[in-house]
This record gives sequence, structure tokens and C-alpha cells, in this order.
Amino acid sequence: MVSFKTEDLTVLDLQNYLQYAVAPRPICFASTIDTEGNINLSPFSFFNMFSTNPPICIFSPSRRVRDNTTKHSLENVLQVKECVINIVNYDMVQQMSLASTEYAKGVNEFEKAGFTMLKSDLVRPPRVAEAPVQFECVVNEVISLGDHHGAGNLVLAEIKVIHINEAILDENGRIDQHKIDLVARLGGDWYCRVTGDNLFKVAKPLAKLGIGIDRLPHSVRFSKVLSGNDLGMLGNVEYLPSDEEIDLISNHAEVKEVLDATIGDATNRERELHELAKKFLQNGAVELALKVVLL
Repeated sequence: MVSFKTEDLTVLDLQNYLQYAVAPRPICFASTIDTEGNINLSPFSFFNMFSTNPPICIFSPSRRVRDNTTKHSLENVLQVKECVINIVNYDMVQQMSLASTEYAKGVNEFEKAGFTMLKSDLVRPPRVAEAPVQFECVVNEVISLGDHHGAGNLVLAEIKVIHINEAILDENGRIDQHKIDLVARLGGDWYCRVTGDNLFKVAKPLAKLGIGIDRLPHSVRFSKVLSGNDLGMLGNVEYLPSDEEIDLISNHAEVKEVLDATIGDATNRERELHELAKKFLQNGAVELALKVVLL
């Protein structure tokens, strides 16, 4: 067995070992707001419940390892001591990951990630309508664990209102663990799904700025074929392709087959192109899929 003293490891190596070993971790998808009304939506896997009476969850927006800066979520809860903890399931995981992109202050991640804002009953930050469970919370305390790279900030959030989608309840009105289809964080880009399928991977946007689902055309955002996960993948590309790049994709054999078969039939053409794009997305060809849906 190999052993290390934590004081001998770099912060980056320490983070890597801890996040791969301390897993799976539930995800706090926190919506917050500042005094000027700017809304932020961001996921945190340093999260769990720590008390039932009073009902307390804690999540930790850590200082960034690379440059020691703080996150908008932390700045917001220090200004407005309220938040909503939205629980993440498999159907929304790609969009949730997109929301973790470090957009500039004032950019609404609800819009970038294609989520629906739902007015809260008690607190000012909105809820994520797509989340199967939403906790409206007041922030009792924020505890700083240090001012160094990677230091945590414990947000003690007391749950005041619980919202649950009836679709995940069993015949006794309790949450059915099979129906909620939870996901959790592992190390790096790895996630796990609470089903027999077990493991899957999500490319976490760190180095690039995804265009966001709001940059996609209306027909794509509201496609009857593409799922939220599909849109999350498309919204995570760095830039829209040029008109020339889009035109060239019409020469692709499978694309050309669809175009030739749907001449004069715009409705079926759009549906079949979206189905072809979905197949490309399932095979990881995201840029190819994006060009297809933009034809």
C-alpha cells in the first residue's frame, strides 16, 4: 500500500485523491441571489444532510484551487442568507453540469443550462422546476475553513419548505428510490447513477465556456426528439459552427440520405435530422450533431 502525508502533496494532487476516494457524493444544486437580484445556479458535491431536527443541510463552495478566488454562490449567500437546494436526478445531469461553467457575474445559469425558474414560496431564489425535490432554505451560518487555495466554506442551510414531484412517490406517499433516479459525483469526470447501470461519465466544463442552450435555435431547444441531456451536450460546445461548416455537413452520407428522402417535407426533415443528431450524440459526436440540427 502506498502512503502519503497530506502536507507533502500539492493541493491539486490532494484534491484528486480525496475526490476519487470520498465518493459517491450527493449533489447540491444551489440557486442563490445577490442584493441586486442577480440569480446564480451552481452544483456542489461537497454536500450532505447533517441534522433532521432542525433539518440542516451543509454544502461547501470551496475557494478555487487554481487561483484562490471565490464563487458567486458564496458571495450571494453572504449577502442574501437564503438558497434553494435542488436535488439532481439522471434526466437533468448534463444540464446540471453545464450550469457549473464559470459564467460571468450576472449571467443566469437557469437560462444557459435550459432550466425553468419556479417561484419559491418563502425565499427569494427561484427553484429548478425540473428537479424532483427542492428544499427552500435559510442560511443560518457560513463557516470559513481557511483562506488558502481549496479551502471550504460551510454553508449551514436550514430547510424550511420541501417540494416533491408526485411522480417519484410510492403508494404510501414516500419517495420511491427507484423512481427518483439519483446521481452522485465521483472523482474527475466520473458520476454514478443509482440504478443497476451504475457508472457513467460526464465531461465537466472547466477550461471552456459553453454557448448555453439559450444560444440554440427555437426549433432545437423545443425539439420533440432531443432530450434535456441532448441539449445539455449541444449547449456545452464552445462556439456555433459557421454557415460554411454547416453547409458542408450536407455531404455527409447519412445526412444526405435524410435530405434526399425529405425533399419538400419540412416537418419530417426536421424530425429525422434531430433523430440522426441524437444518434451522433449517443456516440459522442457532439460537434457533428450540432451541425446537423442547424441545417
